Amino acid sequence: MSAEIKSNSKTIDKGVMINAYPDSIGTNLNDLITMLKMPEFKDVFSLFYVLPTFFNSDLDRGFSIIDYDLNKELVSEDDLKALDKLNIKLKFDIVLNHLSVASPQFKDLLKHGDDSKFKDFFINWNEFWEGNGKMGEDGVIIPKEEFLSKLFMRKSGLPILKVLFPDGTERPYWNTFYQHVDYGVITPDHLVSLKGLSRGQGSSICDKVNRAIEIGEDFSNLDFGDCNQFKSEILQIVNRNRSYLGQMDVNAKSPLVWDFYEETLEKVKGFGCKILRLDAFAYLHKEVGQSNFFNKPGTWEYLDRIKQIAQKNDLMLLPEIHAEYGLHLHDEVAAEGYYIYDFFLPGLTIHTLENGTNKALLVWAKEIIGKGYKTVNMLGCHDGIPVLDLRGKEVNGVYSKGLLLDKEIEDIMNKIMERGGRVKNLYDPSGKKISYYQVNATFFSALGENEQKLLLARAIQLFMPGIPQVWYLDIFAGKNDYEAADKGGSGGHKEINRTTLSLQDVENGLKKDVVIGQLAMMKLRNTLEAFKGKVTINDSPDSELDILWTNGKEYAQLMANLKTLTFTVKYTLDGITKKMVF
Repeated sequence: MSAEIKSNSKTIDKGVMINAYPDSIGTNLNDLITMLKMPEFKDVFSLFYVLPTFFNSDLDRGFSIIDYDLNKELVSEDDLKALDKLNIKLKFDIVLNHLSVASPQFKDLLKHGDDSKFKDFFINWNEFWEGNGKMGEDGVIIPKEEFLSKLFMRKSGLPILKVLFPDGTERPYWNTFYQHVDYGVITPDHLVSLKGLSRGQGSSICDKVNRAIEIGEDFSNLDFGDCNQFKSEILQIVNRNRSYLGQMDVNAKSPLVWDFYEETLEKVKGFGCKILRLDAFAYLHKEVGQSNFFNKPGTWEYLDRIKQIAQKNDLMLLPEIHAEYGLHLHDEVAAEGYYIYDFFLPGLTIHTLENGTNKALLVWAKEIIGKGYKTVNMLGCHDGIPVLDLRGKEVNGVYSKGLLLDKEIEDIMNKIMERGGRVKNLYDPSGKKISYYQVNATFFSALGENEQKLLLARAIQLFMPGIPQVWYLDIFAGKNDYEAADKGGSGGHKEINRTTLSLQDVENGLKKDVVIGQLAMMKLRNTLEAFKGKVTINDSPDSELDILWTNGKEYAQLMANLKTLTFTVKYTLDGITKKMVF
């Protein structure tokens, strides 16, 4: 196993990576840096995956990017200097598939309409599907069934957001992920352009419209009585008084989009980025007749173009992809030389600890080693615990098995749900649920809030091949935050695992064995020479684990009993053998 990540002419130390929002600790990035400066965190981390509220954004906790400038409410230039002084390298996201409605590009489109420089920067749904579908009553083309049935959906209904152009027309734009439309209340002053309308009639109209806004009623169903002759104009006024939130898919066929990528990669390099995660890249290439998720060969062509830009900026790329193991897309991405996210490890670790067997985990570990995958692994993260990824898949009548059976995956999901987790599902174009996607919970709560299980889970992660990425909340054995999840609305399931900790919470946590134990193991993983060598899976009974890292005379070994959950970490430091017993 390589001791370093190759990033063009430079290298990045292959240490432990902390994962957090800029304000996950305290109120801003400076507070998180204060934590990293504490003695207990010395030499624990070499890398920091900062989630994209680092930039200016407005939705989906950072993944609806307005622009890639520093979010000065949370981040300062001094923070970047402090992280550099701590020898902590940065990993950022670029969200390839979409930008916010509030981005300069989409705002220009809304302001100037067909005359906008950015008219083709985003995807007009009707123009994309012209000639390949039927216009619906709402002015939106419904693709032919043979095309519609292939689309991979992230939400129910067509993936569109209808926006108002300056000429008063509504245009549907491709919107794979989140959206929200707010209608402002109207007053009689909004209706002054309607000639012949009395003040009393205006007040009555406003009452009906504002009541419809309050209860979410369809405005087209409103009956304005003796004012129905004004209905069309009233609805135009209502529509002009609305605002949007949304992640609008960009049109990668536009040269302006690639100019934007060029500018963005150069910009994040200037912030100290060394690793760039490609969020939602598999949705970027769109073509009639394909699923519009990892279209081939188009996705590969786009990835190659991004790689060329990254190489000019000394950036290592990490494509992010969620897909069933049975599709072997991870295999294809790895074969092209990219690092891949190990989205399989979280579910496999839970399965291993709940069932006391190493079988499924070791199948995956040996595949990583045997095929030479370069991975970034994790347990918890800002998103959910992946479960769909573990499944097999039937393609053209040929079934490729998964890492777990569907029944075993259902057992994991049900166990986490019994312990308070929330579920995210996938839908077909009609809105019917077709699959579970992930379960949202803290990893500690997913494990039944058992501290010994969390310690062993962390040990397994740290001894698996790959760069270990550690969610800040897991370090402190964070529990499910039901209040935040309930307050979060339609996307609230994710807030269950995003609790902000104060510096006092950190101080209190550092008095707990489960926290100190994790930090001690992470420091070993981050500093020992053994972990710059090779990893071997030693033979052991199904109910045990024996993983060995060696580098010359130095070694580190995990020996665990999966039934009792007890384990020992043996290692050498400067030729002296030491051990930790848990």
